[in-house]
Amino acid sequence: MLTMDDLAAWLARGAKPAQAWRIGTEHEKIGFDARSAQPLAYAGARGVRALLRLLLADGGTPITEQGRIIGIARNHASVTLEPGGQLELSGAPLASIFETWHETRTHLSLLARASRALDVGFLSIGFAPTWPRTAIPWMPKQRYRIMRRYMPRVGGQGLDMMLRTATVQANLDFSDERDMARKMRIGACLQPLVTALFAASPFAEGRPSGWLSRRAACWLDTDPDRTGIPACIFKPDFGFEDYVQWALDVPMYFVIRDGRYIDCAGQSFRAFMAGKLPQLPGETPTLDDWALHLSTLFPDVRLKQYIEMRGADAGPWPWLCALPALWKGLLYEERARARAWDMIADWSHAEVMQLRALAPRLGFAAPFRDTNVHALCMRMLEIARDGLAALRITNARGDDESVFLAPLIEAVEARQTQAERWLHAWRHEWGQDLTPLFRAATEPLVLPELP
Repeated sequence: MLTMDDLAAWLARGAKPAQAWRIGTEHEKIGFDARSAQPLAYAGARGVRALLRLLLADGGTPITEQGRIIGIARNHASVTLEPGGQLELSGAPLASIFETWHETRTHLSLLARASRALDVGFLSIGFAPTWPRTAIPWMPKQRYRIMRRYMPRVGGQGLDMMLRTATVQANLDFSDERDMARKMRIGACLQPLVTALFAASPFAEGRPSGWLSRRAACWLDTDPDRTGIPACIFKPDFGFEDYVQWALDVPMYFVIRDGRYIDCAGQSFRAFMAGKLPQLPGETPTLDDWALHLSTLFPDVRLKQYIEMRGADAGPWPWLCALPALWKGLLYEERARARAWDMIADWSHAEVMQLRALAPRLGFAAPFRDTNVHALCMRMLEIARDGLAALRITNARGDDESVFLAPLIEAVEARQTQAERWLHAWRHEWGQDLTPLFRAATEPLVLPELP
């Protein structure tokens, strides 16, 4: 029978010395039929299943469920399906952002070749810009059936989050409990800044939605139990046990037995630990059950055996490498990490939660104390740039990893997010028609060489 200490120890096993730290990148893309500009179904000659089979021809192992292909595992990475047919690359843990760029370029090049063969495309954008939720087919994964039933009970936009959003996230290592706590706190405080900086989803159902990040707006009304920024992260002595206690109070979705998902939505993991889960009477959880439960929690900064930064919209391909570069520069160099801590050390949970609500709508203009998000982003980028320069990881030309911050620096200098650029084009260049967006936000068929 598992104890609280066992659950905390499982998290602690992720600790690594600084020289072994790696960074992983995950990014989602929204598929569409290039002939009709409609979402992709799973089945059919030009559906997601056919696309996965074409990608499998380039190598890897199929991931299947109930006889259906739902993903591909390849070289410590995987390509999988999100609920509305979004395609996600879960990248390998890599030592440099130069490696991340090569991984991203390879993935997008293979995807472009398969997309050309089927005449489909993929939008790098945070929210499906034209389709109503009811028009998007559900992918045939067991977990989504359970979540689909449960989500409307606890929030108004959980199904929109599942079907219509796409993100890019960065996964980082920690050295010990104190290092984890510092990184979680910095990440939680800076996440609203990242949401504003990466805002790339201003449209919904063919028109401006009133949000710069419609994706982030969904997370404001998905499920208050499992989303947002847990207050425990702001405890002065925050540690693994505090996160365990928070996670135990988040209702379960399901457990897996013999490849079958058992619906436990709304049940308590604490009760499961006591052998009182109604669906499995007398049975107690394993550490695999604990890991699965943690993967169904959706805070802006999520702790597993590594830390996930989850606050950004998916965007055009240079932004996919900009996110891990940003977080690496902030958190993997000692002096930069200290500067980032000094920047946020006196921010309160209430202040950050308020900023989290404002950033998706107001972007750079969102106020904070006597300043605004734009000024805070400038400071954040300066710290990240200095951190990457100090790490001194370079390419053959001598460029360090700060080159990957270029789209972020450009946006801050222009005082204009990607969302605002697209809104300006919609009003002044596209004739209030979103057809050009399907060209502007679609991944290119050929990517340039390394910066």
